[in-house]
Amino acid sequence: MHNPFHVAFLVKDLLSTRKFYKDILGCPEGRSTDSWVDFDFFGNQISAHVAENVIHPKNFSRVDNVKVQIPHFGCLLSRKEFDQIAQRFRAENVEFILEPRTRYQNLTGEQLTMFVKDFSGNVLEFKSFYNPEEIFRE
Repeated sequence: MHNPFHVAFLVKDLLSTRKFYKDILGCPEGRSTDSWVDFDFFGNQISAHVAENVIHPKNFSRVDNVKVQIPHFGCLLSRKEFDQIAQRFRAENVEFILEPRTRYQNLTGEQLTMFVKDFSGNVLEFKSFYNPEEIFRE
């Protein structure tokens, strides 16, 4: 049993945030006020807080030779969930920073990965390991 994590982050508004996390990702909504909303993000608690000016760090790292914003957050999914989320993103014309692809093919840690931005510009990564026992293996 893993302990769920909690992360709080900034968003531009609650309407587009609910559209992305609740409607597209299918995350159940938790508590909320007029300035924040919680979601059940695949068994974890995320809190989206409205800010007048959402400023994102200008730090990047290379992932498969693509510049990806750091920090970012996301989750590990089953293959079925990964494929379903990718389909929902395509159906809703969510732009991929990194299209769904396999990394570390035929190596320890082989995984599917994809990166997107939510409607406030926060970067999310979704992964699915071919062998879940290899998540932390070197």
